[in-house]
Amino acid sequence: MPRVPGQIDVAKTEAILDAAVEVIGERGLAAPMEAIARRAGVSKQTVYNHYGSKAELMRALMNRRVEAITASLREPGAIDNPTEALEAYARSVLETVITTKSYSMMRVIMLGSGEMPDVAKEVFEAGPLSARRQLAAFLKTETELGRMKVENFDQAAEFFSGMVMGHSQLRSLLRLPSDKTPDEYGRLAREAAVRFMRAYAP
Repeated sequence: MPRVPGQIDVAKTEAILDAAVEVIGERGLAAPMEAIARRAGVSKQTVYNHYGSKAELMRALMNRRVEAITASLREPGAIDNPTEALEAYARSVLETVITTKSYSMMRVIMLGSGEMPDVAKEVFEAGPLSARRQLAAFLKTETELGRMKVENFDQAAEFFSGMVMGHSQLRSLLRLPSDKTPDEYGRLAREAAVRFMRAYAP
């Protein structure tokens, strides 16, 4: 069956991003683009055609991660079911905390941030900051519809993320085993969403 136009580029893009997560997690931010290309099964020029620099590559990685985390906020019916949308968002956040590859990469980014501040800035802005802004926008919509009463949307988004992450993120960054089962993470996500909605009830 022939590929549709653009399908090959999409496959290559995903291969490059997957390879970058693995290689950077193993070798750090200084890992050469050539090593990422080899892992992805493409030429170094192909990597540079997609991403002109390491900073651009890291932004793309963070964009993909944030898209997955915030997907629940854009689902049909999310606006009409804020508790369920926030619960799903919390589950997505927690999944990134307990995903070994993702946090292997985050650890090396933190270690290399002093030597590559431009890359660290890209990671923060395209990753955590972008996710919080999208959550804040969701809370703003819910407040405008009268389902919540939030005055400072960015602050409330920060509060919710803190409720969800707790010490789990620190444990992961320190390579400590998770202290919760998947079911316990699920209950935590639900509890955080319910309590958050109660705290900001109109």
